[in-house]
Amino acid sequence: MLERCLGIRRVRQIQRAVRHSTVTFLCLFLTVVVLRGTIGAGKFGTPEQDFNEIRGHLYSRGRRVEPHRVLEEAQPDSESDQSNNYATFDISKILVDEEPEEKPDPNKQYSLGPKISDWDERRAEWLKNNPDFPNFIRPNKPRVLLVTGSSPKPCENPVGDHYLLKAIKNKIDYCRLHGIEVFYNMALLDAEMAGFWAKLPLIRKLLLSHPEIEFLWWMDSDAMFTDMAFEVPWERYKDHNFVMHGWNEMVYDEKNWIGLNTGSFLLRNCQWSLDILDAWAPMGPKGKIRDEAGKILTRELKGRPVFEADDQSAMVYLLMKERSTWGDKVYLESAYYLHGYWGILVDRYEEMIENYHPGLGDHRWPLVTHFVGCKPCGKFGDYPVERCLRQMDRAYNFGDNQILQIYGFTHKSLASRRVKRVRNETSNPLEVKDELGLLHPAFKAVKVSTAS
Repeated sequence: MLERCLGIRRVRQIQRAVRHSTVTFLCLFLTVVVLRGTIGAGKFGTPEQDFNEIRGHLYSRGRRVEPHRVLEEAQPDSESDQSNNYATFDISKILVDEEPEEKPDPNKQYSLGPKISDWDERRAEWLKNNPDFPNFIRPNKPRVLLVTGSSPKPCENPVGDHYLLKAIKNKIDYCRLHGIEVFYNMALLDAEMAGFWAKLPLIRKLLLSHPEIEFLWWMDSDAMFTDMAFEVPWERYKDHNFVMHGWNEMVYDEKNWIGLNTGSFLLRNCQWSLDILDAWAPMGPKGKIRDEAGKILTRELKGRPVFEADDQSAMVYLLMKERSTWGDKVYLESAYYLHGYWGILVDRYEEMIENYHPGLGDHRWPLVTHFVGCKPCGKFGDYPVERCLRQMDRAYNFGDNQILQIYGFTHKSLASRRVKRVRNETSNPLEVKDELGLLHPAFKAVKVSTAS
């Protein structure tokens, strides 16, 4: 009937429109149902109120049409789940030791390890049997291992690990230039020797494990190299086993607790060194032994405050009391800064740049700047935090400039992280002069013998 009146084509158009309308209505109905379940519509009592509430959610906040729940998931507020936020994560949740800390036996005498009395003979035999690992890499150039480290746990303040990273980058730069190997430690090898004393068990273990090493160079984590061109005068120490920055008169005559510094020192790999480590260690075990030893050190040493025994004071005390046993093999170096106190150096960097040059190592251009008392990895230091961090940045940049200048750059200032170009690029890069000799140090040159 309809086909006769309207025609077949017109009827099919009407049928198609009806089907589309049916589908549209069904989709609208399902949308309303879903929205009612999603945003809680239907709790207001009437369909009209439901509709008004749905429309308000859909067209609020700049006519955004995302469901409210999706908005909350995409834009979490302070009360939402913060599981992917590093700033709010409690790091103590994963810093849990599986085993309880072992308590030492107070009745057992402390020892760094089994007594060894023939190390020189054993080491000589090993070197003879392993000619590919000589203890000298060229004449008067010993094989050296620089050892440093930090706590197994993150620093107690959020910026401390950043400055540890700067400090180890600085040490790597110097060691790469001077043919020195690096060992970075983050393990407490002996719980009894925590704190000041943690270095002693580590040093002994490394000496015994690396007979190819002639000298071990200990450096605290808060010390930086600030003269990249200075080469330690190794020949000067051919008759000595232990080199520390210090002064004979302050140690032996004045008995001053700061007459030497143990934040940066050189120790030869030999029997004598194992023996002095054994003599040095007994004041180190934490607890009653360390506390009582601290009282003795404060009483015996000039200017020492009252606190538990530390490795530096103990070394001064040992040398003072047993000079005849140890003194002949100890070299207290003051001609250059194997250790340089930051408080008297960092403010003079610009003066040094103006008047001197790298390679001097002394007060004119210090080999090492040591931030004693700043404690950048701890909660509290002995000096204002801002002063310490600013000066550490200056020291880092002062040393880093000597590296960057090899490649034609420098920091914009000693206080700036940014760098600037100081040398124009050239189409003949191999002709650029390496004024300090840092790009290709002489020790890296290998002589190749040719067959006749």
